[in-house]
Formats: sequence, structure tokens, C-alpha cells
Amino acid sequence: MSGVKRPTDKHLMLFTGRANPELAQSVAELMGVELTPRRLISYANSEVYVRYEESVRGSDAFVIQSHPAPVNEWLMEQLIMVDALKRASAKRITVVAPCYPYARQDKKHLGREPISARLIADLYWVAGADRIMTVDLHTAQIQGFFNGPLDHLTALPVLADYVEKKYDTSKMTIVSPDAGRVRLADTWSDRLHAPLAIIHKRHDPTVANQVKVHEVVGEVAGRTCLLVDDMVDTAGTICQAAEALVDHGADKVIVAATHAILSGPAAERLNAGPFEEIIFTNTLPIPEGVELEKATVLSVAPLLAQAIHEVFEDGSVASLFAGGSQY
Repeated sequence: MSGVKRPTDKHLMLFTGRANPELAQSVAELMGVELTPRRLISYANSEVYVRYEESVRGSDAFVIQSHPAPVNEWLMEQLIMVDALKRASAKRITVVAPCYPYARQDKKHLGREPISARLIADLYWVAGADRIMTVDLHTAQIQGFFNGPLDHLTALPVLADYVEKKYDTSKMTIVSPDAGRVRLADTWSDRLHAPLAIIHKRHDPTVANQVKVHEVVGEVAGRTCLLVDDMVDTAGTICQAAEALVDHGADKVIVAATHAILSGPAAERLNAGPFEEIIFTNTLPIPEGVELEKATVLSVAPLLAQAIHEVFEDGSVASLFAGGSQY
């Protein structure tokens, strides 16, 4: 036999950017590994530099990076980290982006608009990523934008388990804050065996981030209403939906959303809103200076740790949707 045959063990390595290192550290601790040391700095003109302080040759690399504001800075940092790994001969590179950047720009509404979610997928691919892992995409079609495997995880079990333990779901109605979230609300309805209601709203086409709520479709009077969404940005939709529910006789209003973007007036609106509790996950860090009086933040670190384990061991990521996890 020609050549040399040498057995090589698989080697998992975890990396993190600077946007949300606490989440990556939690994942590393759950998996019993250490984050790979790196020198990561920004120069005076804002350019990013990274150098890994250990060999990454032949490794199965997972680059964990959240994308809070400023999104472009953290996105570029992750792309540069991926490029450095590719040039250092990592065997496989998985981008772990708990909140996929530019996910709301997934199609053209008008002429001469970009499809930025596809552009992000192309950037990851060109940088050297072999795989993407993310949580609760804004729309499922983004899975088709990447020319490689994409693990689309859901935080529903994390959020729903918490809601089930704390509230009486027999008196609960799952509410979609708009027509676009009906499928998500329907999944929640099946999970909690609770009826479904829908808020009918209309956007003002001339003003960004402003909506007008029209009516509530479904039975909400005297019930605990759980508003579900994938993200809360300026909180205009959620707060107007909550007010509509109260106007229609809801007993309590709860919010459950995966991504806490919380831009601009979000904190003020949420604190002033008629909410019993606001439940988020830590796919994004709560912005500095934002204080939410009734917020609960749940960790997706066990979900990410299990998914990374399954990918590394060539196991089944789909098994996570059945609720099984060793972390």
C-alpha cells in the first residue's frame, strides 16, 4: 500500500467573539471543554484583528457569536474569525449564530431592494464556513440560502417548559401578534394544548416600525394570554397587541420571545405595558443600560451544547426536537 496511514482522532474546538462571551462560556462549561484562547482586538480605525494562540489544524471548529447592535461590527468579527480558521487549516468550520443577522430581510417587498439574509449566507460561505447553526430563524426559507448544512434549532422547549411549570395552561390562550407569526403560535398551541388567537394588524407603509392594531380573532376574555414571537425589537407590535388583548378582556398577558433585540424605546414601552411577565432567551445579551422590570431570561446554552455535541459526534440534531438533552 502506498503512502502513510495514520489514525487521527477528531478534535472539537470552541471559539467565541466579543459580542456575548458569557453564552459561549456557558456552552463550554456544559461540554467540559475550554474556549480556545485568541487575541482579538479592534484597531483605532475599527478594523478587527484575530490570532488564535493554539494550533487549530484539523479541528472541528465551532465559532459562537451573537449579533446584537452594532450588528455589522459583530458580523464582520465572526467572518474574520472564520477566515482565520480556514487559513489555519481547520478541518470543518461551523458558524454558531444564535440570532441570525439580517433575518428580516429575507425577500423583496418592493423593487430595488436587497435580500440581505441571502447575502449573509454567501458571506459565511465565502469566508470558509461549512455549516451554520442558529436558533429560531425569522422565516424558515432562510435555510435554503446557505450552500451547505444548516441546523435550525428552536428555543420552544426552553420557553414552553418554563411557561408550563409556572402558569395554568388550561386557562391559557396562545396569541399571534400578527398574521406572520400564526405558524409559530400554532406550534405553541400544539405544545401547550391551548387554543389560538390572532391579532390582526396593518403596518403603516410610510413609517418604519409602526403598526396599527385592528382586532382580535379568537377567545381571550378572562384568559391568560401568551403572546409569542421570534424577536422583540422596538416592542411596538407586542405592546399594541397586549393593549388590544386587555381591551378585549384578557385576564393576564405574558410575552415569550426568543431574541431580545430591544432597540430604542423598547424598554420604556415594555415597562409601561400591561404585562404579567416578559420571557426571553439569551441568544442576544440584554443591551447595556436596559432595565426590564418583569423580564425573565432563560439560557439556550444547554440547547447549543447538545447540538454542537451531536454535530461533532455525527449524531442526530433532529433528536433535540423530541426534548432529549444530556446537558
